[in-house]
Amino acid sequence: MTITSISLFRQWQPFRDGTYRCSGGRSAEGFDSTIVEIVTGDGAAGYGEMAPLGSFYDPAFAEGARAAMRELAPKLIGEKAAGIDAISRRMDLLLKGHPYAKSAVDMALWDLAGRRSGLSLATMTGGGEGDSVPLYRSLAQEMPEAMATRARKYIAEGYRRLQVKVGLDVREDIERLEAVRAAVPSDTVLFCDANGSWGTAETRQFLAATRAIDYALEQPCATYEENLAIRQACDRPLILDETIDSVDALLRALGDSLVDGITIKLARVGGLTKARLIRDVAVARNLKITIEDTGGAEIDTAAYSGLLLSTPEGLRQHTVDFHNWVTVSNAKADFRIAGGRMWLPEGPGLGVEVDRLALGEPVFSCST
Repeated sequence: MTITSISLFRQWQPFRDGTYRCSGGRSAEGFDSTIVEIVTGDGAAGYGEMAPLGSFYDPAFAEGARAAMRELAPKLIGEKAAGIDAISRRMDLLLKGHPYAKSAVDMALWDLAGRRSGLSLATMTGGGEGDSVPLYRSLAQEMPEAMATRARKYIAEGYRRLQVKVGLDVREDIERLEAVRAAVPSDTVLFCDANGSWGTAETRQFLAATRAIDYALEQPCATYEENLAIRQACDRPLILDETIDSVDALLRALGDSLVDGITIKLARVGGLTKARLIRDVAVARNLKITIEDTGGAEIDTAAYSGLLLSTPEGLRQHTVDFHNWVTVSNAKADFRIAGGRMWLPEGPGLGVEVDRLALGEPVFSCST
């Protein structure tokens, strides 16, 4: 069936735990989410979601995404909805760059394909292994004791993996990690994420001062070259996030023996279609893999966790439960969380029942 209408909805999603702070003093109060609805001639509908973390985290911002979607959507009317790869290529032809603006459209096409076929996203992208995925919780930047207190709270809620946000003054960052390590059980898995805010000198200083602590280091420096320069000094797993924005970036990192694991964010790479390709290359090279996104609620959580579920179980690092980060909902979904793991909703496509009342009126629509 062909696409007959595309609608955009906007949803403001405040954070449950208040202001979220990361490196460089940057902060956000919630996700400004855009939900895409794609309808075909027989009345079937699919949904996708994209929400950047403010305008500072990635080369993306919410109004820019909606402007680009308004540009793209009318040109996709009449396309065959089942041709997901073809539509992905067409979006790249029609709009140079701006992968974040294409992600929700791509996600909606996968949801639609699953609903029409009766297959889940995990089944369509390789077949689910097991029925749950490991979760982590991120500790936004605060004073060391405040981060330790929040870490205890998350452990009490059942999380077993924590991401310690660093990337400010390196001496304070060392204190942050030490405080969190002392506050949580010894079997808690720790990641230190600088979001690319350190230079090579700060990274080496942090590594030298924390050699007695078991953790993985995530995206210490902003540029590829800086991360490559500190690779030999890094005697612990090195995970790249912001650097991995395409399959070409991953192939380069593999060629330089730079990474032990990667984080794939759907909006950064352009949606599920391209995320699946990057994932499959990483699987072929036996890398640890995190699949998540830049933000959202139930629709987005179902998408990235579904792709992670079809990733070989031994290569899954973890993901996030963004729908629990925010105070509002955009779909009914049977996510179950226990023991630091998340069980996904069953059902075709993303497996969620979108709440149209929660979305309100569309901010843009186009149709045949």
